[in-house]
Amino acid sequence: MSVITVPLRSNRPRVRPLPIAVLVLAAAAVGSLVLGPAGVDPWGAILEAVDRLPFVAVDSGLSSREAAIVWQIRMPRLVLAALVGATLAGSGAAYQGVFRNPLADPYLLGVAAGAGLGATIAIVSDLPTSAVAPLAFGGAVTAVMAAYSLARLGGARRTGATLILSGVAVAAFFTALQTYLQQQHADTIRQVFAWILGSLATTGWNEVRVLLPYAALSWVIMLAHRRHLDVMAVGEEEAATLGIETGRVRVVVVAAATLGAAAAVAVSGLIAFVGIIVPHIARLIVGSSHRVLLPVTLVGGAAFLTLADLVARTVQGGGELPIGVVTAFVGAPFFAFILGTRRELAS
Repeated sequence: MSVITVPLRSNRPRVRPLPIAVLVLAAAAVGSLVLGPAGVDPWGAILEAVDRLPFVAVDSGLSSREAAIVWQIRMPRLVLAALVGATLAGSGAAYQGVFRNPLADPYLLGVAAGAGLGATIAIVSDLPTSAVAPLAFGGAVTAVMAAYSLARLGGARRTGATLILSGVAVAAFFTALQTYLQQQHADTIRQVFAWILGSLATTGWNEVRVLLPYAALSWVIMLAHRRHLDVMAVGEEEAATLGIETGRVRVVVVAAATLGAAAAVAVSGLIAFVGIIVPHIARLIVGSSHRVLLPVTLVGGAAFLTLADLVARTVQGGGELPIGVVTAFVGAPFFAFILGTRRELAS
C-alpha cells in the first residue's frame, strides 16, 4: 500500500517581521527628530542625538538653543510616544490573548473611564497640572479593582466573561460620574476634552521618567507569560489539564497590562485604537502565537504612535492636532475593514 505524504505548511512568516518593525521605528524616530516648527538643521539634530550616546562624541554644529530644542523637546516627546505606543499595543495584545477576544483593548476593564474621572476631578478642582497624571493613574487602577471585586460578588467564579461584563458596568458608572462633574463645571469642559483627546506634549524628561518603570515592568511580565497565553488559546479547561493555572495567569497578565496602560494613559490622555489595530496588524503578519506576536506588537506600537505623533505635529502648519484624532482617523477605517473581512469577529 502506498502512502501519500502531504508536506506541512510552515506557520513561520517568510519575512522577519521584528527587524522590519525595528527599521520602521528607526525611520519614524529620525523623522520625529528632524521635523518640527523650529528651524533646526536635520543633520545637526541627528548628530546632537548621537552625541548624547555613551562613549560617543561628535560636534553637531548646533547652537545651545537648537541643541536644547532637540534634546529637551523633540527627544523626550519621541521617547514618550514610543513608550506609550508600545505599552498600549502590548496591553491590547495581552488582553486579547487572555480573554480570547479579538475586540479587547487596554481600556476593557474600565481603565479609560477611571482615568478620565481622575483627570476630571483634578481639572474641576483646579489642582496643579502636575496632579492630573497621578489622579488619572489612581482612577484607572481603582476602576479595574472595582471590576475585579464586582466579578467576585456572590461567590461567582471570576471567568473572562464575568470580568468583561463587570468592566462594562464599572466603566458606565465612572463615565456617568465624569459627565456629572463636567456638567457641574462647564467652564472646564475644554480642558477635560483636551486631555481626553490625548497629547504627547512634554516639559522635558519628567513624563518619560514617570512612565518608564511601569512600562518596563509591564513588558517584562507580559513577555514572560506569552507561552502561557498560547496554551490558554486552546481553552481554559484544556490549558488546566496541561498544568497551567489559568486563574493565576489571567490575574498576573491583566494586572501587568492594566498597570502599563494606566501609566500610559496618565501621562498621555486617552489615545484610542492603538491597542486594537496594532495587535491585529501584527497578527495578520506573524500569526496568533504570542511568542512572536507580543514582541512585534510592542515594537510596532512604538513605531505606529511615533508616526501618528509626527503627523499630528506637522499636518497643520500653524498648530497641532490632538493625537487621539490622528489615531482615530487611521483606526476607525481599519477597524471597519477588519469587521468587513473577518467574519469571525462579528459572530
